[in-house]
Amino acid sequence: MPPRTTPSTSASPATDVLFRILIGGIAVAIPFATAAWLGGNAVTFLTDTGPRAPFQPADALLHPHELWPNTGHTALTIGTLVFPITLLLATAALAARLYLRHKSGSKGRKAVKGMATRRDIEPLLAKQITAKAQSLRPSLAENDPKRIDPKQTGILLGDLAGTRCEVRMGYEDVAVAIMAPRSGKTTCLAIPAVLNAPGAVLLTSNKAAGDAYTATLEARGKVGLTWSMDPQQIAHAPREMWWNPLADATTLEGANRLAGHFVAASVDASNAGDFWSKAAQNVLAQLFLAAAVDKRPITDVMQWLAFPADRTPLDLLRDHRFDAVAAQLKGTVEGPPETRDGIYETARQYAACLLSADIAAWITPQADVPEFKPTRFVQTRDTLYLLSKDGGGGASALIAACADSVMRTATAHAERAGGRLDPPMLAILDEAANVCKISDLPDLYSHLGSRGIIPITILQSYRQGQKVWGDTGMDAMWSAATIKVIGSGIDDPDFADKLSRMIGDHDVETVSTSTSDSGTSKSVSMRQERIMPADRIRALAKGTAICLATGMRAAMLTLRPWYKEPGADEVSAASARASKTITARAIAKAAPAQDDFGQAA
Repeated sequence: MPPRTTPSTSASPATDVLFRILIGGIAVAIPFATAAWLGGNAVTFLTDTGPRAPFQPADALLHPHELWPNTGHTALTIGTLVFPITLLLATAALAARLYLRHKSGSKGRKAVKGMATRRDIEPLLAKQITAKAQSLRPSLAENDPKRIDPKQTGILLGDLAGTRCEVRMGYEDVAVAIMAPRSGKTTCLAIPAVLNAPGAVLLTSNKAAGDAYTATLEARGKVGLTWSMDPQQIAHAPREMWWNPLADATTLEGANRLAGHFVAASVDASNAGDFWSKAAQNVLAQLFLAAAVDKRPITDVMQWLAFPADRTPLDLLRDHRFDAVAAQLKGTVEGPPETRDGIYETARQYAACLLSADIAAWITPQADVPEFKPTRFVQTRDTLYLLSKDGGGGASALIAACADSVMRTATAHAERAGGRLDPPMLAILDEAANVCKISDLPDLYSHLGSRGIIPITILQSYRQGQKVWGDTGMDAMWSAATIKVIGSGIDDPDFADKLSRMIGDHDVETVSTSTSDSGTSKSVSMRQERIMPADRIRALAKGTAICLATGMRAAMLTLRPWYKEPGADEVSAASARASKTITARAIAKAAPAQDDFGQAA
């Protein structure tokens, strides 16, 4: 006897399609009929041909002349047919436009399954970041949290992807940002941070026009003084300041740090410890100390380097009771000539920028311009712009030395002020691997945040940091950073895989369907899968970034460029004015040279 067939109770595909068509038709017909009723009443009112009809949308669509018998045929056709169609098409077009805009704007910016949700990064959101700011800053402690400007509570990093929740790093965090060129490191991180900083700001850069310098110069000038150190004339800034690099070199430790900046600017971390580099650093430190204790300009060091037999630095060291240092210098000078000459020639190369009169003018006493003093700067809302070209050699050594002096001075002032700066000082080290090679920056990261000094080191790649600070140094800075921001353009496969492993895995549900003579069965299994594989990190969309915060799950951020924020028009106009000023100064400097060339020709 054949098996009995049980009729299926599920709807057939054709029935399902018809049902959907029916629902869709109703969804269109009701608004269309309602629009026809509104249009009919509107033309009746405008033509003054009778009273308004009651709400009968079906009759308005099918039998309009019965509702409005006194209204003309043409007018009624416009009101009950043309108007609804036009309204329907306009609504559909608007909806399509909004959908496409949303789809385009959210491409690559949606929440990623397995990454941090709002609950996971609560300490970086408004409520907790405000409470944290009140505990860190006595000036905010007594204020109503609802009345505190968010800019006073932390540095905006972006929005949590898929939401409008602002994610901020607090004023005790220290950050490292690894972002490729044109991935938003300046427009989305550096410029907004400078514009909204509550206290003093230190910014290093290798560009001027159209960059953070021009975008923030005018705005920061309204809250404090702006100091521009531009020894290589990137912005063609007039020399309106001078800074004494020997002010912190009156001790052997300070002199050795200053010499270390000249060495770091000229050699990579892998070569900084060889014999010639170390010996040259020692000689530079001894000569810097001799000049500093006698209050001489740093340019005197180049004269002593040119003539190793000059006994002036030896006498100065002995006069100020640095006998041991003088003995070491004497030992080098009186050593084998070939060794001495090699050491001094290496030191001359490291300090070669001091031979330039244009550069030396920024670091030697000038009667007609004020002296930049870090001790005063760290107590104000002033802004210091340190500009140098890529591979600037000794010029970048001066930039690194000045930045280091400011941060160390700020640390000392914070210790005297109860432990922290209030308001905090922001140090944005943009292009740090090119223009601000502070050799022990990874070590400084361990305590700067606790003093209210907030460094943000911006690099183009992880390997760039390894080249400057070595594998150990870069790993130390990466580990010490409480906030890590990774933007688009990560093309290093090893680093991308490292990030992928740090972001972690998540459970993925796999459904398997099998069919046999006895029927169809489904089974569900779980497997581990990378939340963001290395190839997906490499393809990270512009305008997005991964945020790794200490003790929290990795979060996907939607970056917020300054030109999309309130007040962007004013900032843009100010940037344009500053850029034009730079261009005008460049042209003015070039004109005499052209005239001289023409006369010579």
